[in-house]
Amino acid sequence: MKRVKGNKGLFRMLDARQLGLKLLANVTYGYTSASFSGRMPCVDIADSIVQTGRDTLEKAIRLVNSTTKWGAEVVYGDTDSMFVLVKGASRERAFEVGQEIADAVTAMNPPPVKLQLEKVYHPSILVSKKRYVGYKYESKHETQPVFEAKGIETVRRDSCPAVAKILRKSVEIMFKTKDISVLKDYLQKQWKKIHLGKVSLEDFVFRKEVKLGTYAVGKVIPPAALVSTKMLHQDPRAEPTFVMIITLFNYINMFPM
Repeated sequence: MKRVKGNKGLFRMLDARQLGLKLLANVTYGYTSASFSGRMPCVDIADSIVQTGRDTLEKAIRLVNSTTKWGAEVVYGDTDSMFVLVKGASRERAFEVGQEIADAVTAMNPPPVKLQLEKVYHPSILVSKKRYVGYKYESKHETQPVFEAKGIETVRRDSCPAVAKILRKSVEIMFKTKDISVLKDYLQKQWKKIHLGKVSLEDFVFRKEVKLGTYAVGKVIPPAALVSTKMLHQDPRAEPTFVMIITLFNYINMFPM
């Protein structure tokens, strides 16, 4: 699909085809694993799908970590993907190592199992499982990266725009300058603007759907659910399903002057 991005018609057709295959595989697993409410339960099939995927991933991780010529280390692996760290390598070298790894893993597995080099992050920050951010390159010939974030506050909808904007700019400053002093100056300017009321109120507003009765008992509930609960105490008939929250920040000097 990457090779036909210029052909919109062909790209849409291939995208629909791969989505159909993905949904078919997901539905097959879902039908067989739903033992209580499923229409076609078969735990053996569901377990074999999970185990086969886990075995394939673990074999790939062992191969990468044991091959010294690559100088690579798997820092994160989940379901059908791996994050591989190539210490000290240039971006071009990272693409070369990544392609060699993809070819080697593909060769050691039966068809149609295939590992594909998707992208290189340079630089990047891996926060935790399914939470990371980086400058994305899909080809070693690309000169301008794409900012990509997964699971962090720059793309999440459960925080206000002020958080997303400041965090994204902070990450970009660190990627471009690698200077904590520049980041310090930027953050202090932003907090001063907030403290002086020079930021639009819209940047402190976020909206969140509320599903009362579905949250675990004894655990901290989301802010929107907390507001809804307080509203119900005031008027039991006014059960909200959607809440708009205005968050106000206190100015905090995190860095010594």
